[in-house]
Amino acid sequence: MKTDTMELHSTLASEAVVPAFSLREKVSAYLELTKPRITFLIVLTSAAGFCLGSRGAVDYLLLTHALIGIALLGRLLPFEALWFGLALTLTAEVYLASFVNLLTAALGLTIIAGYLLLYTPLKTRTTLSTVVGAFPGAMPPLIGWAAARGQVGIAAWVLFAILFLWQFPHFLAIAWMYREDYGRAGIRMLPVVEPEGRVTGQQIVAFTIMLIPVSLLPAVMGISGRVYLVAAIVLGLLFLVSSVRAALSKSNQHARQLLLASVLYLPLLFGVMVLNR
Repeated sequence: MKTDTMELHSTLASEAVVPAFSLREKVSAYLELTKPRITFLIVLTSAAGFCLGSRGAVDYLLLTHALIGIALLGRLLPFEALWFGLALTLTAEVYLASFVNLLTAALGLTIIAGYLLLYTPLKTRTTLSTVVGAFPGAMPPLIGWAAARGQVGIAAWVLFAILFLWQFPHFLAIAWMYREDYGRAGIRMLPVVEPEGRVTGQQIVAFTIMLIPVSLLPAVMGISGRVYLVAAIVLGLLFLVSSVRAALSKSNQHARQLLLASVLYLPLLFGVMVLNR
């Protein structure tokens, strides 16, 4: 859940007349900075982590508090709107610490620190920034679990691993589609430094293959049931087909189809996991 395509474009303001924006336009601009589509996936996987981490019935009031705080953290980049970003982050941290627990607040702060201090500076320096960014990117279900139990265990780390592995085919598909834009922005994504796409395709397939057995662990560990096990196998194989096709063709069309497959795969997988818990 790291780089949105809008981050690839900068506005040259020199010698330009600054237009007068209406209040509605300003609010819309600030809302866009919170990256609502990505925040939706973060909140969704956090909610799944909370439900799966709950002992017995789900505490919906606590879940609501957790999701409000996590949504405030969102995917905002404070360097784009420094004070707005700092205000949201501080509000989220205080809210989580006050209404959920200190562990959840600490994990939320880890996400922000990981993105700003590690992932963001590395984007223009090395392709390994994708790996670095995948760690904070995989933490939402871990935070949800911590919000429900006040601690994290092996089961929570399995959810973390699923999201960690899922990010690579997802973001490599995006990187392949927008490799020219990334290149102009000076962001060293793998398809930029390796334009022939051979290694990119290999990594897409390799991470998808690794994802499939890891996605079965919730059923093996008793986090979810047999219906989930079947669904995870079917969804994983369909995801793999899309990954292999994109890797072989190296076309934008199949990369876009892989992106769509990844966006459908994640909520379906976690949805069935929660419903069959």
